[in-house]
Amino acid sequence: MKKVSYAIGSQMGESLTSQGVELDIDSFIQGIRDGIAGTSTMKAEEISQIMMAFQTEMREKQNQMRIEKAAKNKAEGTAFLEKNKTAEGVKVTESGLQYKINSEGTGKKPKETDRVKVHYTGKLIDGTVFDSSVERGTPAEFAVNGVIKGWVEGLQLMNEGAKYTFYIPSDLAYGERGAGAKIGPDAMLIFDVELIEIK
Repeated sequence: MKKVSYAIGSQMGESLTSQGVELDIDSFIQGIRDGIAGTSTMKAEEISQIMMAFQTEMREKQNQMRIEKAAKNKAEGTAFLEKNKTAEGVKVTESGLQYKINSEGTGKKPKETDRVKVHYTGKLIDGTVFDSSVERGTPAEFAVNGVIKGWVEGLQLMNEGAKYTFYIPSDLAYGERGAGAKIGPDAMLIFDVELIEIK
């Protein structure tokens, strides 16, 4: 029971810290003790009012943090793309997508309505890998028009068998919403892609 109790407390602490919550630890622990014992010094109505105000404050704080993170990601992505567009072998499309041909294929090009089989590795501009079919050992299959805009455009530039690197601005990726815990708002993404087959 001691380990379970500790694990619950540790998990709660990590979760609250990740959300930017600042607490008086002594009062927090006392509140848990009183809640378990049924001896709270606050009435239920008072607790409800405090928690509602706290939740509103946290939503505003998290929204502000997200806005600041998006601005930082956008600026870093713009700076990266501005420098990268002059790198050897990098081409830029009208939409702003940048790509590099690592090796050409000999097959046909996919259309937007086709399904494709690909291997890919997705990275942030700091090199952090957030997804990789290569690491999983299984190619991905999907409709060309069922993915982010940068992929839709980039895939149609490739021939079967080709290997490209896509440098995708945030507005052609997941934009302000980001994706999951690893892809933040307005993050620019890099993908190494191998077009294995058009289905």
